[in-house]
Amino acid sequence: MNYLEFRNKMFELACFSIDQVYAWQPNFDRNNLSRWTKKGLLIRLRQGYFTFPEYISKKDYNYYFANRIYRPSYISLHTALAFFGIIPEAVIQITSVTSLKTAAFKNELGDYSYKSVSENLMFGYELRSMENGRSIQFATPEKALLDLLYLYPAYNTEKELKELRLDEDYLREELDKTLLLDYTLKFNNKALNKRVKILLSM
Repeated sequence: MNYLEFRNKMFELACFSIDQVYAWQPNFDRNNLSRWTKKGLLIRLRQGYFTFPEYISKKDYNYYFANRIYRPSYISLHTALAFFGIIPEAVIQITSVTSLKTAAFKNELGDYSYKSVSENLMFGYELRSMENGRSIQFATPEKALLDLLYLYPAYNTEKELKELRLDEDYLREELDKTLLLDYTLKFNNKALNKRVKILLSM
């Protein structure tokens, strides 16, 4: 098989796995992927997952790949909070929550970090539309905050929370506090309840 034939079949997938390749061509020579990657014709996102270089510059595909290369997962924590403007600094890592084990991957599109929670805490995310009818699983602002407070227990005092430099106007005017409290109940975690009370009193 030559590269052009392969590209014509796989390019529209954006992100593809070796399993998808074998489903199409059971006798595919896996060494082709290594060779094409070395030539810069493919990008390895993680073991067994690839994309094409053209997707580096396409809007939102760094987020889309975060969902695809480690599933189930959704974007949350610092990346989501920065996206919504709740924390001021740009976030270099793309942070996600998963029910799988904690993991991290680095590739040409960025650093991908996944924090583990139990399956019953995999809620509070929405599908955000992007080009070509694709979508990204993205935490709501309320769930992103709760994921952070739950997974980073050091944020347990007003002083620590203030160091996050959370946007006070957003917290006061835009954050859905009813939804925040409803989500908090689902965690059923006393330590988180305490952190949320401190947050809401600031």
